[in-house]
Amino acid sequence: MIAAKQPSAIRDAARMLVVDARTRSFKDFTVSDLPDLLSPGDLLVVNDAATLPASLPSRTSSGANVEIRLVNYLGGSDWRAVSMGAGDWRTPTELRDPPENVAVGTVLAIADTFSAEIISVSAESDRLVNLRFSRTGPEMWSGIYAYGKPIQYSYLKDDLAAWSVQTVYASRPWAVEMPSAGRPLSWQILLELKRRGIRIARLTHAAGISATGDEDLDAALPFAERFEIPEETVKAIEATHERGGRVIAVGTTVVRAIEGSARGHNAHVAAGAGETDLVIDRKFRLRIVDGILTGVHDPAQSHFRLLRAFADETTLRSAWRHATDEGYLCHEFGDLCLILAERG
Repeated sequence: MIAAKQPSAIRDAARMLVVDARTRSFKDFTVSDLPDLLSPGDLLVVNDAATLPASLPSRTSSGANVEIRLVNYLGGSDWRAVSMGAGDWRTPTELRDPPENVAVGTVLAIADTFSAEIISVSAESDRLVNLRFSRTGPEMWSGIYAYGKPIQYSYLKDDLAAWSVQTVYASRPWAVEMPSAGRPLSWQILLELKRRGIRIARLTHAAGISATGDEDLDAALPFAERFEIPEETVKAIEATHERGGRVIAVGTTVVRAIEGSARGHNAHVAAGAGETDLVIDRKFRLRIVDGILTGVHDPAQSHFRLLRAFADETTLRSAWRHATDEGYLCHEFGDLCLILAERG
């Protein structure tokens, strides 16, 4: 499948393959058709996390280049991060050299007045570390935004601008990579959905890193990720199911947050903050979510495993082959797939 190499100038120009698990069928649309495909009383849940410039180039005291890729925020000035050796996004992550000198106590200089100290190294991999920035509070965030860049991968054409990895409804800076399923949703589409009686609710999920360059760490993805679900979203989900509507998640992060919350609260979504390490696959029984709007994922990608909770593998593979034959674009700036699960 062809990778989208750059952000589309027109958000809602993306194609959309609609897969109906009940009829085991699929059909081509565009994302602007979404209001026609959902019904009054359905609920669309989005992840409103803004995307951080989570890639920070740095140097050790010996002059070695180390790239810091933030993984998740631990509180205060502390972060979990993956360290990478010399090079940049133009080299595939799996081909990057391992970093040098990232033992506990190593100070990584990002700028003259901004640095990070390694405070612990994971037993899983010496590339997975906890670090502490030299600045605190607003000054830490200012440093990240001043010197960081969006995480990106070698299939892309050019350096990404910070604005290009945001959804139109992005809010708090929680995500280290873009919750990409929502990027093609323009305000025009969202307003038309509301006009048609389709409700929109939000939650915030710290969308994590897609690849680390370390085979063992990549096998462990996704890492545990934090989320926060507002009370009004919980009420909207409950009201939707009470009246027979469907809950459609925009992206895998929304599925993990909602189903992760339900797993910990006796099959009910609870308002408030939490963290989920939930892995969703073909054996997982969806309790809350009835459909997903997601990117076009091939069977070799980890996201494909999650999609098997929504439709049988034969249908998904047939849909993927069709998307490939029709020239659908994959990855974060690519086309979309709407999967409507078979309801019990």
